[in-house]
Amino acid sequence: MTAEPYAPARRAVHEQVVEGFGTVRILPLDPPADVDVVHGWVSEERAAFWGMNGLTKQQVLEVYAHLDTLDTHHAFLAVKDGEPVALFQTYEPEADRVSECYQVEPGDIGVHLLLAPAGFGGGRPGWSAALLTAFTSFVLVGLDRRRIVVDPDERNTKAIARFVRQGFVPGPRVVLPEIDLPDVYLPEKRAQLAFLTREAAFGK
Repeated sequence: MTAEPYAPARRAVHEQVVEGFGTVRILPLDPPADVDVVHGWVSEERAAFWGMNGLTKQQVLEVYAHLDTLDTHHAFLAVKDGEPVALFQTYEPEADRVSECYQVEPGDIGVHLLLAPAGFGGGRPGWSAALLTAFTSFVLVGLDRRRIVVDPDERNTKAIARFVRQGFVPGPRVVLPEIDLPDVYLPEKRAQLAFLTREAAFGK
């Protein structure tokens, strides 16, 4: 029996058929509706670099409810053929601590990506590349940005290698400063910056 598609009535900000993979819909995150899915993903040990291990479902809800009030940071859920497969976030670098670590250029946009666990079938070759293809199209073409910046933890060698395979060019290793505000706390983070331009991704 086929499971019901996830959030079929929610309007996608981007929809793309990736050859050999399937249809990817990028949906605006609805914190109350999506908290069960997101909390399950961020609580796994494999998601330790996401920085939410140990948070309760209510705390995760509060984080994304706060994010939903911002004009500079946005969260999305990627759905493949009706199944949630990734958490995707974009942000304006000049409104983020990363701006203290590199020279932000006009048209830059920051991205964070958390893939869903592989599930009972084990590894899924080609999934990360296919999803990054859809996300790249959404950001660089759909949002008309010129360059993506990512800042994975320098210890997260799998994520760094994944971005490099996708065409990202490694930048400097930096230390993102601690953020301690009433609405948000982020510990210091040692990160590997990497960049992907629209020209490199699409030749235009």
